[in-house]
Amino acid sequence: MSTVVVTATGTEVGKTWVTVAVIRRLRTLGVAAHGRKPVQSFTPGDPTTDADELAAAGDEAVDRVCPPHRRLPIAMAPPMAADALGLPGFTIADLVAEIAPGPGLALVESAGGLRSPLADDGDTLDLIAALDPEAVVLVADAGLGTINAVRLCLETLRGFPVLVALNRFDPAEDLHLRNRAWLLEHGVALMTHPAEAADLLR
Repeated sequence: MSTVVVTATGTEVGKTWVTVAVIRRLRTLGVAAHGRKPVQSFTPGDPTTDADELAAAGDEAVDRVCPPHRRLPIAMAPPMAADALGLPGFTIADLVAEIAPGPGLALVESAGGLRSPLADDGDTLDLIAALDPEAVVLVADAGLGTINAVRLCLETLRGFPVLVALNRFDPAEDLHLRNRAWLLEHGVALMTHPAEAADLLR
């Protein structure tokens, strides 16, 4: 199974939206692509979690996307959520071992930002090191502050092939255009639409 890890500069920047769109685009191109969410936390009562959306995009059962015991109904970083719910702790190795295999390309979506706690002993950077993926997609907002956030994450991800996805990019917004131009001029591999990422990953 080939692997791409999808992470972000922070929370609520659109990791799942980008991941779902890339999976759907790849599947229309004839590429066997599916999503994986090793662990997730969410607001109690949320009818559609990240895992549900990834499962629908890849036409899979949600339990293959995210194991039931790793779906934590409280909006905190996963190890904090498990502790608050009185559940056993877990490690990065536990999460890696539980990723269900599948044909083609697995887009493994993390939780929170790149350095947000993901397990008792590590964060998404540690997950990336454990999986050694073919590529990392770093989702970032297109607006104010994104250059700083992207540069900090790229420095942390040095040594891994990274594609930056500027989410919610609006070509009518001068700041968005200037942010994209600055990042491109400074050698950042960048896309502003999921179709571009799908074509590159293919």
